Amino acid sequence: MKLYSTHNKDLSVSFQEAVFNSLPADKGLYMPEEIPRLEPFFIAHIAQYSLQEIALKVAQAFIGNDIPAADLKALVEDAINFEAPVKFLSKDTAVLELFHGPSYAFKDFGARFMSRVMGYFSKEETDLLEVLVATSGDTGGAVALGFLGVEGTRVTILYPKGKVSKVQEQQLTTHGQNIRAIEVDGTFDDCQALVKQAFNDEELSKKLRLTSANSINIARLIPQTFYYFWAYAQLKSQGISELVFTVPSGNFGNIGAGLLAYKMGLPVNKFVAATNLNDTVPRYLVSGSYEPKPSVQTLANAMDVGNPSNWVRIQDLFDQDLSEIQGMVSAYSYDDEQTREAIDRLYKDFNYIACPHTAIAWLASQAYKKEHAGRYASVFLSTAHPCKFPDAFPAEVFAEITLPEGAQDYATQEKQATAMAVDFEAFKSFLLA
Repeated sequence: MKLYSTHNKDLSVSFQEAVFNSLPADKGLYMPEEIPRLEPFFIAHIAQYSLQEIALKVAQAFIGNDIPAADLKALVEDAINFEAPVKFLSKDTAVLELFHGPSYAFKDFGARFMSRVMGYFSKEETDLLEVLVATSGDTGGAVALGFLGVEGTRVTILYPKGKVSKVQEQQLTTHGQNIRAIEVDGTFDDCQALVKQAFNDEELSKKLRLTSANSINIARLIPQTFYYFWAYAQLKSQGISELVFTVPSGNFGNIGAGLLAYKMGLPVNKFVAATNLNDTVPRYLVSGSYEPKPSVQTLANAMDVGNPSNWVRIQDLFDQDLSEIQGMVSAYSYDDEQTREAIDRLYKDFNYIACPHTAIAWLASQAYKKEHAGRYASVFLSTAHPCKFPDAFPAEVFAEITLPEGAQDYATQEKQATAMAVDFEAFKSFLLA
């Protein structure tokens, strides 16, 4: 597998190099030189395969011989060892639940796969691998659990002070061992900027073996395609082949992976991007002018991203053609009041308790359906377990949430985090120390 930078298509690096470098020196993002197309026969008979079998097929299409087939099979089966069921709320509306992994969020797909890939390629290395990650909520917990105890690695997680839920903070600050957390007095965008600065700092590049665990890393993006194919397989087993995916969108890696799956041959009618007040992309799709703005704190904190990194990948997939993107992607944005109303409606109408991000996705799916009637299944993604957002629910509703195994253990563990201002020199000194 060869990859290029979105800023320079003449650049060519191996999959292993892209995994560890994460970010090209020209500040672009890595993309495959060729997007593999899965065989029509496989797509036509996809309902016969398990999630793990589908994941292996998709991973092999990208990675090829960079990881031998037997090793890749073992890696996939170890990383993707949980389910992602599609559940119908009505005859034409379904939810794809992606929170059944160890951190109760969809990020487990990417973080666990990436940590195994890095561990595989690092077997012969002697230098410590320094993994940097910025999180707006769920990424940190998934990466922490994905890398916890992995030999030869040390993870540093940056998160915005006061802008993640208590459960999310506990998941990324209570592990110790090879996991470190920095509580940044700023926004997610500030955290992300610090990570990007670190990769472009010459001294850090010389002294440390740096890599990223954010969705800017191609090894995070590839496994997120798995569940789109798996959702299609579940629907096809029920005789449904027309579908629209609605995706809660913050840094746009999740919907980017869906569009990558579409380019690989996954039959999808449309993708709908659902955002909160951080609506850079919805505004762009209407105006044609891409104008990032500082992120705003909302109830759906994992989507509080003012300048989505992965949007350049989506533009690259469509050769910078805005009309083509508009033909495949619609977008809607909602405020906190609308989010709370959606949570309430989902509970009262369907007895379904959804996290704020999931509720926003449901709102957007219903808005799109109202504007575009058709005989398709509307599948919205549930990206996190509702237990991670206790402040989003009335006490009587939250009391009805069944906590995942191990969720209560975090409350008894001590927070371990370093407080830091938005100061690159302080961050650099921390890393070098």
